[in-house]
Amino acid sequence: MKLRPSHLLGITLALIAAFAALHICTRDRGENRPGEPERRFRNLNATLTNEMSDTSDLSGLDRNVRNFMSRWNLQGASLSIMRNDSLVYSKGYGWADETAGVEMNPGIILRMASVSKLVTAVGIMTLCERGDLSLDSKVFGPEGILCDTLYTSEIRDKNYYSITVEHLLRHQGGFKAGASDPLFSTRVLMRQHKWDTPPDARQLLASQLRKRLSFVPGTSQSYSNLGYLILSMVIEKVTGEPYEEWMQENVLRRAGCLDFHIAHNYYAEKYRNETRYHMQDNDPPVDEYNNSGRLVERCYGGNDIRALSGAGAWVASSAELALLVASIDGRDEVPDILTAESVRKMTEYFDENTYALGWNDTKPTGEWTRTGTLSGTTALIKYYPDGECWIFISNTGTWVGPRLSSSTSELFRKCREKYSGKLPHRDFFYPD
Repeated sequence: MKLRPSHLLGITLALIAAFAALHICTRDRGENRPGEPERRFRNLNATLTNEMSDTSDLSGLDRNVRNFMSRWNLQGASLSIMRNDSLVYSKGYGWADETAGVEMNPGIILRMASVSKLVTAVGIMTLCERGDLSLDSKVFGPEGILCDTLYTSEIRDKNYYSITVEHLLRHQGGFKAGASDPLFSTRVLMRQHKWDTPPDARQLLASQLRKRLSFVPGTSQSYSNLGYLILSMVIEKVTGEPYEEWMQENVLRRAGCLDFHIAHNYYAEKYRNETRYHMQDNDPPVDEYNNSGRLVERCYGGNDIRALSGAGAWVASSAELALLVASIDGRDEVPDILTAESVRKMTEYFDENTYALGWNDTKPTGEWTRTGTLSGTTALIKYYPDGECWIFISNTGTWVGPRLSSSTSELFRKCREKYSGKLPHRDFFYPD
């Protein structure tokens, strides 16, 4: 049978479409680099349901979580539990978006606030492993990573030239925390500099470089969102790609995490499966971050969330966050995307006053902690020496702020005592 040109064109297009579908399917399951173990993760957010974690043995766990949410007036929350790199429990509680009639479930993504810093630290360690930078690489100055004239021309305090990548990871860069945090002072900066629009990262950093550091880098520490924004900019400069895109392709997809994104500021901009955020009933409206003169709900326009970038803007489900942790914990059950040496450096304990790399706190016993608090959300990761990891993310801001993490830790402790032995032997990470 002789094929006409039109038939050949149709066959060619069909083959191209089939190849593209196969390629997309492969990418959606997480990409493997040469020499890396094959990964066959399922698309967690598309497949997990609350019912999959329902079991009568854990009804008390559900009750404890719901009581905790009632105590703190949380509208919705997501809990995932991992044991020895197996996801054994993943469930949503309350409402993801009551107005839209959407209940919380494991596929809902939520802002994770400063847990984003752990994600950024993994990106930095990935670049270190590739030889593109090192922990002692200088960040500023003519020989630094951010050596653009825009930055070097603004520096007055020569101590900036001694800031290293590791200083920023450990909050030792010399930036002072507190009410003057530039990432949450957009309106003030706009008035000071007579800016008509909110500053982008380059403008914001240039304005900060004109100020003196609060201490000599490496001699002390002070929790700094700015430091992790700078690390996000370092990733962009070294890779030549936007931070979000590079992280998604070179870090997150390698771990099988397909639904991590940088957050938007307003409800109308939220992702399809993203939760709605809430403040407590007694939280008054605030001025919009862009000096528009409008009053807004604090979690929707009170701050420029998207501008936080790698310091606090990632959104993800608790299940995919658990998968990322499984990929950087040094265990073999889920192949790590970092070398054992990088994992050791990230979790190394020095003393109780020294921040770990990306983690808030690591203990010599092997317990690791990462917290996050932002208007409209709180998040906590607790990785325990016995191989269990508990992750909790809520969609409601509370008046106690960071102190909610301590209360959540206590919830974890009590639930582990009663229910660790009742957690089923299964693994939602891998298909049957």
